[in-house]
Amino acid sequence: MNYIKLIPVCLFLLTFNTNSFAQKFALVDVNRVLENLEDYKKAQDELDKIAAIWKQEIAVEYDKIKAMYNKYQAEQVLLTEDQKKQREEEIMNREKEARKMQKDKFGDDGQLFKKRQDLVRPIQDKVLTAIQDFAALKGYEAIFDTSGSAGIIFYSKELDKTEEILKKFRTVIKN
Repeated sequence: MNYIKLIPVCLFLLTFNTNSFAQKFALVDVNRVLENLEDYKKAQDELDKIAAIWKQEIAVEYDKIKAMYNKYQAEQVLLTEDQKKQREEEIMNREKEARKMQKDKFGDDGQLFKKRQDLVRPIQDKVLTAIQDFAALKGYEAIFDTSGSAGIIFYSKELDKTEEILKKFRTVIKN
């Protein structure tokens, strides 16, 4: 059998097979999309204001604790052992309350986290829907977020579809 005649056929089949499994991928900087949305900016501003108020409240509480401690230090020589113990417990209890307040406001499952979920999650969902619609419209198999820890070290700038997503989002908002 003449194997030289089979080479073009094999190459054709290999090329056809490779092309039939070709997939389209794109990259999007989701943070950049979010930062260009007015609703997201408003939500972030509101969160920043809330956080600033809570930080101030906590700072005031710690200032009161510091004043209590300074007063205790100044009066310590005049106090009985029981009075010293009582004041120390008061100071420790106030510190404990301040730490609890801080955790309740800023902890992993604190009020700021919950407020962020309430304000930002709907916007993130809209962006995800826009990206999914874009992918379906353009025939992309996958779109990777370059703003997170995607682990992408190199990519061609032609794959970045952030500007097109922004244009689509601006068009959706206008309508």
